Amino acid sequence: MKQIFLLLACLSIHQLSAQPAPGHDRDRRIQFPDIPGFQTLVCDFHMHTVFSDGYVWPRIRVQEAVKDGLDAISLTEHLEYQPKQADIPHEDRNRPYQVAEQNARAHDLLVINGSEITRDMPPGHNNAIFLEDANKLLVKDSVEVFREANRQGAFVFWNHPNWIAQTKDGVAKLTEMHEYLIQEGLLHGIEVVNEFTYSDEALQLALDHNLAIMGTSDVHGLIDWDYHVHEGGHRPVNLVFARERSIDSIKDALQKGRTVVWHNNQLIGKEQWLVPLIKSCLEIEKVQYMGAASVVQVFVKNNSDVEFVMMNESNFTLHNGTGLLQILPHATTKIEIKTLEILEYFDLKFRVLNAVTSPNENPFIQLQIKL
Repeated sequence: MKQIFLLLACLSIHQLSAQPAPGHDRDRRIQFPDIPGFQTLVCDFHMHTVFSDGYVWPRIRVQEAVKDGLDAISLTEHLEYQPKQADIPHEDRNRPYQVAEQNARAHDLLVINGSEITRDMPPGHNNAIFLEDANKLLVKDSVEVFREANRQGAFVFWNHPNWIAQTKDGVAKLTEMHEYLIQEGLLHGIEVVNEFTYSDEALQLALDHNLAIMGTSDVHGLIDWDYHVHEGGHRPVNLVFARERSIDSIKDALQKGRTVVWHNNQLIGKEQWLVPLIKSCLEIEKVQYMGAASVVQVFVKNNSDVEFVMMNESNFTLHNGTGLLQILPHATTKIEIKTLEILEYFDLKFRVLNAVTSPNENPFIQLQIKL
């Protein structure tokens, strides 16, 4: 995997006739297609405001989310850590949600009530979202707070398990308390991506213990400053595959683990959701042989924000490049393939290098080509 990440970082190959869609470079909205049977919702479930240790008012979080084309957000203020109480006194831990939800109504943005349970290790920091009353989580016992969140029907996930302030080696690992929380059904997800970091070990824990794969911005300042959106950057987001665009449907999707994370132009998720997403992103626009030659031109349209990096694993070689392909976002890329004879249909198989389904594992996709 280290070699692949190095390859992606240093990649400089011949561009295969790709033309970006007009105006895309001016559109910061995060865009991904739906997958069969589900809507793809773009969400950020971990962020902060001046109601704990953030630096902006909740309305700013709403405005940022609207600009980024998000479907849902949760302001997850620290329950136990309130460094601005002297300047912004408030007794009601639901207040940031109320302010954001009121401002979001005019923008059709879904706001979910949440809080960050902020404890030493174990259990560390954990987000509880879909809360009824955050104030009831102000209890001393570090297990009882999870029970209270679950009594309210919350979805609870472990934040930044690789955070070096609490895990000196940066390796996410279960403690006995985390094992207990999982066994009791009190912990439902784990952040594989938090802010700028990614954890192979957290991904493996998610797979081993059937936890939802989570990725969040954990933003405290401005999204634009932290993620350089004006330079083409983007916040980490959870792509949630929901039956409909509603809070109840998002909750159902999270409980069933229907998520993929988009982080730093990489997709991370379980194969059953990641592969359908990639296939939905890539659309065969046109196929034609080059006159009487047995070289076929395949025009692939990318309907997403991801710049896919793929390795040809087919039985055919390419005519206009090596086996390493770049499929630019919101653009059409021409691939020329030597089939050696005129075929009515054939399959192309690719390994997607900037997507992972488990540590050191990339997904394979197969595109059916028909003339």
